[in-house]
Amino acid sequence: MTGLDRHQTPKTRPMSHKRAALVASLDIGTSKIACMIARLKPSQPSEALRGRTHAVELIGYGQIQARGMKAGAVTDLAQCEHAVRQAVALAERKAKVRVESVLLSVSGGRLQGHLVEAASDIRGGSVTAADVDRVTSTGMHHATGEGRTVLHTLPVGYTLDGVRGIRDPRGMVARQFGVDMNVVTSDATVARNLMLVVERCHLNVEAMAASPYVAALSVLTDDEADLGAAVVEMGAGTTTIAIFSGGRFVHASGFAVGGQHITMDLARGLSACIADAERIKTLYGTVLTGGSDARELMSVPTAGDEHDLPQIVSRATIANIVKHRAEEIFEMVRDRLADSPFAAEPKGCVVLSGGASQLTGLVELASQILGRPVRIGRPLGFGRVPNEAKNAAFAVPAGLLVYPQYVHLEHIEPRHARPLKTGTGGYFGKVGRWLREGF
Repeated sequence: MTGLDRHQTPKTRPMSHKRAALVASLDIGTSKIACMIARLKPSQPSEALRGRTHAVELIGYGQIQARGMKAGAVTDLAQCEHAVRQAVALAERKAKVRVESVLLSVSGGRLQGHLVEAASDIRGGSVTAADVDRVTSTGMHHATGEGRTVLHTLPVGYTLDGVRGIRDPRGMVARQFGVDMNVVTSDATVARNLMLVVERCHLNVEAMAASPYVAALSVLTDDEADLGAAVVEMGAGTTTIAIFSGGRFVHASGFAVGGQHITMDLARGLSACIADAERIKTLYGTVLTGGSDARELMSVPTAGDEHDLPQIVSRATIANIVKHRAEEIFEMVRDRLADSPFAAEPKGCVVLSGGASQLTGLVELASQILGRPVRIGRPLGFGRVPNEAKNAAFAVPAGLLVYPQYVHLEHIEPRHARPLKTGTGGYFGKVGRWLREGF
């Protein structure tokens, strides 16, 4: 059975700044399953991505239509396992390396961030690393409700005798020490079944991470994170949100409405089969309507008897169906942003990622409803990425490849930390030894 308990999902140990690594990411989504394999090489930080210590060079990737998934959760173990095996095998063939373990994303399970304060008296006069771990662990356990498991525990700030804004309290003198932290949780059952699928493929789950967080690591510049930003990861079955303030990940949220709901609306509104509705959305999906759209007609096959005559619909009809659901999604996003720390960031921008973010006109609609500057986020700072993997749909699997460079920011319970070890076969066979020696 999986190694997940109610407190914390598996976490990889922080990376050495001086060591190379081979890493595999696995994003099991509602509509697609994507696996990426990359070589991480130590490098000098760039001006826009100062937090990164390694360059990410993609050497293999595979993408398969998802099966056995709904709203980011497993609904059929066997079907999902088969699709995961196919996606990983494709990536392995391109990379010429065998994968042993993966970094796994979580988008379902009602992702939620909790800002938690915990404090304790200091016995020795100065704050030690053990004090930080003890107080942070207490706060994390307090924030973990029944049936929930922790994906991330990230200290946001520290206090010493009531003085806030302390960046690193270790070694400083105080009578009382406190920590403010963002604890991101998910339904334990959803996380456990995702792990189970991966383990049935004879793979280890090296770490699990919230989809909007790793998407943000992929698409945000450091300046955007410092000034305040919200990343809205628009998947097929879920829309999830990560909030950054002062360079820190301070909040997460999500709901089970996404691009697949637009497809279903089109199927119902046009009396078309789901496959045709998905094709129409991909080719003609827009939230913009013009004067000529009502006159521009197109033929849509009718669901049911193949001998039935196709129906004729206008481009305006399609756009209105898409726009109605898109407006609902962004109104839900707006409500969640209003109840988050992002409400206190009047200059903060919104960055859209995920496959559903690529509908024509979505940036303009989102900016109008949210009252914020909005842009589409694409993976930043990646080498040798094929064109089909450069778009916003791959923000999550690309972000998982960046994630090991940021693990050191999190509190990790000792029994959950694992050394990062992904590749052991092919002509990169030595990588496994590098990782065992270096981490």
